[in-house]
Amino acid sequence: MAPKAKKSGSKKKKITKADRLKQILEEEEKRQKEEEEARVKYEKEEMERLEIQRIENEKLQKLEAKDLERRNEELEELYLLEACFPEAEKLKRDNRFLSQWKHYIECDGSPDPSIAQEINTFITLWKEETNETLEEVIEKSKLVLNLIEKLKLILLETPPYDLQGKNIIQYQESILELQELLHLKFNRATEILLRQASTLADLDSGNMEKVIQDENVTLYIWANLKKNPRHRSIRFSETQTGFEIPRILATSDIALRLLHTHYDHVTPLSPVLTPSQEHISIVTDFVKEEVKSVQTAVSEDLQEENKQENESNSVHEEETKAEGQGDVEEQMILKEGLQKYTYPPETTEDLEAENVFPPIEVTLEVHENVIFFENPMVARWDAEGKQWKTDGISNVSYKSEERLITFNLETFCPVTLIQDAHINMPYQSWELRPLDVNKVLLTITTVFTELQIQIKENLCMLASIKVNNKNHSSILEEKWMTPVSFIIALKKAGLNIFPTGHSHLYVVINYKHPSVEVKAYRQMALLSSAFAFCWSKWNTACESKKTVFQVREHLLKEEPIRNPNWTLLMFSGDRAQSLKINESSDAFSEALKEETEFHSTLYHMVKDFASQEAMRAVRRSNCQFVDSVCHMLLSTRLLSYS
Repeated sequence: MAPKAKKSGSKKKKITKADRLKQILEEEEKRQKEEEEARVKYEKEEMERLEIQRIENEKLQKLEAKDLERRNEELEELYLLEACFPEAEKLKRDNRFLSQWKHYIECDGSPDPSIAQEINTFITLWKEETNETLEEVIEKSKLVLNLIEKLKLILLETPPYDLQGKNIIQYQESILELQELLHLKFNRATEILLRQASTLADLDSGNMEKVIQDENVTLYIWANLKKNPRHRSIRFSETQTGFEIPRILATSDIALRLLHTHYDHVTPLSPVLTPSQEHISIVTDFVKEEVKSVQTAVSEDLQEENKQENESNSVHEEETKAEGQGDVEEQMILKEGLQKYTYPPETTEDLEAENVFPPIEVTLEVHENVIFFENPMVARWDAEGKQWKTDGISNVSYKSEERLITFNLETFCPVTLIQDAHINMPYQSWELRPLDVNKVLLTITTVFTELQIQIKENLCMLASIKVNNKNHSSILEEKWMTPVSFIIALKKAGLNIFPTGHSHLYVVINYKHPSVEVKAYRQMALLSSAFAFCWSKWNTACESKKTVFQVREHLLKEEPIRNPNWTLLMFSGDRAQSLKINESSDAFSEALKEETEFHSTLYHMVKDFASQEAMRAVRRSNCQFVDSVCHMLLSTRLLSYS
């Protein structure tokens, strides 16, 4: 029998308990050694970190102590620099007195609207004038609108401590009286013109058509002398403005009036806006429609054609407006002439109002000086609620290229074209940089537009405007105005970049504490003659009591720099510091930039890295210029709305 083959490989040696214990002890010793080494390393690193932190803390403490030590000195120097603001207010007050004196010695016959006796005499004398033509009223309206504008500017520009309560009431009452009287004069002059309707009849249509225009008013009047039921489409010659009237009006003794003005006599003076009203508060182009009746005959010829004894003629009136107060007829009970007429009539007997009195189709040319960033909405004035509403208006169609808007109106009433007041908020970016001695350029970029505003001394000007990255012309360009007048003009043109106290309810903003904002704007204005400031993305990352923006020295002799070197500053109102991060950093940090210190003011912060020439330019800044820059910064609130 053959022997059994041996199993391949050798049998594994069995580990004894002693060997196993020895192995465990060795592993434990190794673990303990590694832990000890790690502990020593950690303690060493922690000691180094703590030492670095101690050194940093000591350094910060020294810097804070140094900042605190010189705080009073810096604030005193800032106080001296900020003396330019009360000095600017004094100059404004002196200019107001000088303006009154110049008006007094010129004796040009126009009243001083701030003097009650003079303005009351003017109003009384004009009320007594009768039989004025529309041309005469339009010419007189230039003076009246100028007086209204002066009164409004007095109310807006005069500090509260310089205005007594009785003066405020007097100015407001004068504004209302002038507005109401002007509207009354237009109505009476319209009636006088309509008495001559037959003599002005068109040879082709047989109806009267009249267009009168100046820089403030465009007046369209059409009288239905022939009462042809097929003549229901009315277009004023050489314009696209007109109406589509229903058959019942086309066969009636009627006249249509469209008064397109650039001022508003409907919206209450200085309205207190509720949140729901604020959304549509910027009135940029104005159209008012009213239907009125003429108790006296429109003309002898109209009476000849209308033999029915008890029939009264009606006048359909439309007006465009821009800033003012309600209808004159609501407060004047006229014995003759134009009176309100309701369309459709309040009593329609058995007739179906919707069929017999359908909506009126209106076509209007939108004023070229008004900018709409989206299709305008049409709103009507609710006289009872004293607010704009969008009901009663249908089939709105807007042709942006032709600037024509067509809509149906259920009843004749004040109408306006509106857009979102906050469409340009929040801003995407901004920059403030010097242009010349006491002259800067403020650039604000929004989703739709880029505005460039020049500021010098006590004046502002729209330098350029881009809409959707394309240059856009405006009549406001190259026109220097005071800051208050400039802001009003931009709002009227649809360029609203000026938040109100309610704007935060409609815009997601980067809220900053008001006291911090005010201090920042004042000090930025002080430095604006030699330093450029611009937006920083990190401003949204810091808390509400801190602001972050970029700054750099910008002397006028410098050549334009493609990629300028900006310094990132953080300012809390009572402390300014340079940040270690920049615009391209991955995360926000309040770490202090190396080799820099804390300061109590922006002035002393930039002084650390600025040239002597730049600081001399700052100290030589004109007080009115600094005040105007500050006014514009406060009005736009760049640090909260960008």
